[in-house]
Amino acid sequence: MAGPSHYELPLPEFDAPVKVLIVMAPYYKDIADGQLAGAKATLEAAGADHEVVEVPGALEIPVAIGIAHRQSNFDGYVALGCVIRGETTHYDTVCEESNRGVTMLGMAGACIGNCILTVESHEQAAVRADPAQMNKGGGAAAAALHLIALTRGYGKPKGGVGFKPRGESIQIAGDSKGPTTA
Repeated sequence: MAGPSHYELPLPEFDAPVKVLIVMAPYYKDIADGQLAGAKATLEAAGADHEVVEVPGALEIPVAIGIAHRQSNFDGYVALGCVIRGETTHYDTVCEESNRGVTMLGMAGACIGNCILTVESHEQAAVRADPAQMNKGGGAAAAALHLIALTRGYGKPKGGVGFKPRGESIQIAGDSKGPTTA
């Protein structure tokens, strides 16, 4: 009997250039290199331009993405890192906080594919990072591309959330002499 199958969406197509920042924590360099190879191959297959920046560890990944999202013009981001369980609770903190940071940035509008591996052993990480096996780096790049396509499909924001820009007057109630709060 075959194992479970996993459906992968076809890569989106774009009519305008796509620019993606890959933020990589090469703490486990061999793992990061596998993740990076998979991510680059997927981005290149979709015709996306990309840059790579390295940070010391998984906790710095969301910080770097946040800085780039506020101060640059990237369409999306790929987070690459690996946390392997050790003998202390530091593992739990790094896993939870790095992923919380990435999720919060995503909820704030950053198109992020997350491949911060959280594993029990180096062997598990190697299988997940290898482009010829699980290719989680490529999957994260594909996720970023799909979020970029979704964002572009919805178009640009249409303005504030029910508020008028400063300087425009609103008559709440009353006569033409001005607003009243009756």
